[in-house]
Amino acid sequence: MASAELGDEQAREDPTVNELQRRAAELLGHEAALFLPTATMSNQIALRVLTRPGTQLIAEERTHILVYEAGGAAVHSGLLTRPLPGVAGRIRPQQVRTVVETADKFQPAGIVVLEQTHRSAGGRVWPLDELAEVTDTARELGLAVHLDGARLINASVASGIPAAEYGRLADMVQICFSKGLGCPMGAILAGSKERIAAAWPLKFLFGGALRQAGVIAAAMLYALDHNVERLADDHARARRLAAALAGTGLPVDVDSTETNFIGIDVSSVGFETAEARARIAEQGVLVGLLRPGVLRVALHLGVTDEDVDRAGELIPRALAPVAA
Repeated sequence: MASAELGDEQAREDPTVNELQRRAAELLGHEAALFLPTATMSNQIALRVLTRPGTQLIAEERTHILVYEAGGAAVHSGLLTRPLPGVAGRIRPQQVRTVVETADKFQPAGIVVLEQTHRSAGGRVWPLDELAEVTDTARELGLAVHLDGARLINASVASGIPAAEYGRLADMVQICFSKGLGCPMGAILAGSKERIAAAWPLKFLFGGALRQAGVIAAAMLYALDHNVERLADDHARARRLAAALAGTGLPVDVDSTETNFIGIDVSSVGFETAEARARIAEQGVLVGLLRPGVLRVALHLGVTDEDVDRAGELIPRALAPVAA
């Protein structure tokens, strides 16, 4: 980062940012890409580019763009949100079709947002054929498609399918670099040349235009070179820890641990999530919230095999006498 070649990113003269955008567009199967500070900003700019106010955003009910982005779809793009129940974070083509067919003519459906991997479902991977069925239906019905691929690279590594195969199914796709890829910040939004050109002024409007942004882009390029294949290590550690926790009697679905998240359904054994998190923190392990009643244990490049072994001892201790 300290040795990055820099220029004025607002004038599109930062060579490190430009190289990142070139590589990211190729990675995601699109013509062009735009560096942005955060994944949430990427999602919100995509909505602004692909929609018009007063139309409906269709997504699975616990998709990130609905529950963790401060109502941005309504605030920034004037969208009505239409959450749909899903299985493992996935909705089906017929659900999309039903929304379109029953929508009032003054507030028609406008966009489908899909999340890969699905955070609240526990980092579950949309199979490519199922994802394609939904995007094909959306296009048939005249809807735009945005892929919130914050953890798309995890899905690619877990499935063995290139990220571009997923990315090109959508009109626009974003990936986040501050999660498993290990960067301090940064995201990429990809799409056609025309859509990325439309996104560029919105980057200014949303406050995301920087100057010597190459210091961040350098970290993101490093991640593409060094931190992609190693995501498989996170996935393997997650499966190992999930099996260890389940072996103590904790309510963990090992088969659902497909990438780097583990869900512990503490509500099923009488714990409030806040209490369970506090008890685990007292043992020196920090966990998050996956969805109501379920804790999230996230594996990342800062977690070692020794950490996994220790967490496998400390988490059951914290939740005793549930763990036997």
